[in-house]
Amino acid sequence: MGLIEFSKLPVNPLVGADWKTFKAITKDQRVAKNKRGKYYLTKTICRLLSFTTPWQESIYRKKLADEPLQHDPVFILGHWRSGTTFVHNIFAQDPRFGFTTTYQTVFPHYMMALQGLFKPVMGWIMPDHRPTDNMELAPDLPQEEEFALQNTCPVTYYNFWYYPEKMQEYCDRFLTMKNATPEEIADFKDKFMKVVKVSMWNSRPGVKDAQYLSKNPPHTGKVKTLVEMFPNAKFIYLIREPYTVFESSRSFFTQTIAPLELHSIPLEKMEENILYGYKELHDAYQEQKKYIPEGNLFEVKFEEFEKDAMGITERIYRELNIPGWEEAKPAIEKYVNSKKGYKKNKYKYEPRTIEMVNKWWGDILDKWGYERLK
Repeated sequence: MGLIEFSKLPVNPLVGADWKTFKAITKDQRVAKNKRGKYYLTKTICRLLSFTTPWQESIYRKKLADEPLQHDPVFILGHWRSGTTFVHNIFAQDPRFGFTTTYQTVFPHYMMALQGLFKPVMGWIMPDHRPTDNMELAPDLPQEEEFALQNTCPVTYYNFWYYPEKMQEYCDRFLTMKNATPEEIADFKDKFMKVVKVSMWNSRPGVKDAQYLSKNPPHTGKVKTLVEMFPNAKFIYLIREPYTVFESSRSFFTQTIAPLELHSIPLEKMEENILYGYKELHDAYQEQKKYIPEGNLFEVKFEEFEKDAMGITERIYRELNIPGWEEAKPAIEKYVNSKKGYKKNKYKYEPRTIEMVNKWWGDILDKWGYERLK
């Protein structure tokens, strides 16, 4: 067990941001009186650490900036709580795939320098399981790269972690990018490419034919931008029964996100934000998936994937022409078998929940063939 429980973390993840990004995210923002201690401690640590960020920048420019990727990435898409972590962990068993680690997501500027110092401390302090679903946490495990982007670039939806009252604004600007400026889109592209290259350097050094594996729900709303960056990228899209997604998201926000906030919003507003964000993300994906070249997209319901993880994983390899299935199969099978006894959270849907989901997401339920509850 980690030294500190998640709900009692004295700082938030901005401790690992560079100073320019920290200032851009926090400029003119409101901090609640009872959150000021966490804010100032985070700010102080961030400022002290940021004096060393030029060290990594120098190493990056010399070693990686001009090095091309061997392959365009494989992207795992889908709304939060749709099974993307499980699928990510399965594919990460393949030694060809590089990924962003949990340590890198918090300290993206201290990877190529100072990782040996900071990572053991992080492993000692951090919680060893996510509070929402009891999934394992450790510094070297695969993690979604939006957390790293959050600390390198202000163009990120996850700014709502700290300022939840602006969640819908961040959704329109940085989740679907429909209100993003050309400069913000360019900044995202630049910083994301850097995260990918450092991830590959860290997780799969010297591996021939290595390929980046992305699991990042916010990417679901910016498929067009990703295809512009990586024209031959492969995409795996997961959809899950929306009532469960809503309940799980609400639990995630109240248990995992709430301790990171710098001010609070009422539960009803948070629920509205979840409903709004899911709808916007789904619709953006549906509109933008036309940019994915034929043969580069695999869509699947999580319920179906869960029933036959090995069979569908093989189908994904075959249909997307991802090399290395036979070599990766033993490790993937071992991982899948180790999770067969895993018990997921079960939810009882209150009438109010059913009413909200039907109102906001009814067309999505119908499109994917999920039964509307009454």
